[in-house]
Amino acid sequence: MAEKSTLAEDLLEVIRKECLGMNCGGIKRLGAMFRHLDLDYSKRITYEELRDGLHKFGIHMSHEYLRVLFDAFDKDSSGGIDFCEFMNELRPPIAPSRLEVTDEAFHSLDVNGNGYIEIEDLKVVYAANARRHPRYLSGEWTEDETLQNFLDSIDTPGSPDGKVTRDEWINYYSGVSATIEDDCYFDLLMRACYNLPPKGSGKY
Repeated sequence: MAEKSTLAEDLLEVIRKECLGMNCGGIKRLGAMFRHLDLDYSKRITYEELRDGLHKFGIHMSHEYLRVLFDAFDKDSSGGIDFCEFMNELRPPIAPSRLEVTDEAFHSLDVNGNGYIEIEDLKVVYAANARRHPRYLSGEWTEDETLQNFLDSIDTPGSPDGKVTRDEWINYYSGVSATIEDDCYFDLLMRACYNLPPKGSGKY
């Protein structure tokens, strides 16, 4: 059993690397593909859906390896993998200090505290950033279009709903985190992007 578990982790790491090799949005696109394959909206992935999704994404595994991977996540042997659990396992591990600043940024944008970020939140705390966007300055985009573009870049691709949940936010920045080696630089990047106070300042 331990041998199978190790093999499953190795296979999962193969998928992570393939996704991240495309760019930090690769895992998001894989998640969107699974959502499209979930025809009954059960939020559960069957063996066939896993196989077809990976094939469409250009990731090919033998039946034996795919079965090991599937069984490792089908913990209750129900014949399906919980979609959210699978995506949480798939996203690259993120260090606690990075998760802390990522959460801090999310909560700073979720102005009304309802658990997701939408345009109305961004108008309160992010509008100044939007007005510096080249397409806003050129008159090509309105302020709302600029803010919507920001949301869409983090929202689940292929099925954006205009709202970014914490899971979608963490999924996105886990991918970004995997491309940055230095913890201090990641922290600095997040604080600069979202106008967060310096670490340890006691302000929020």
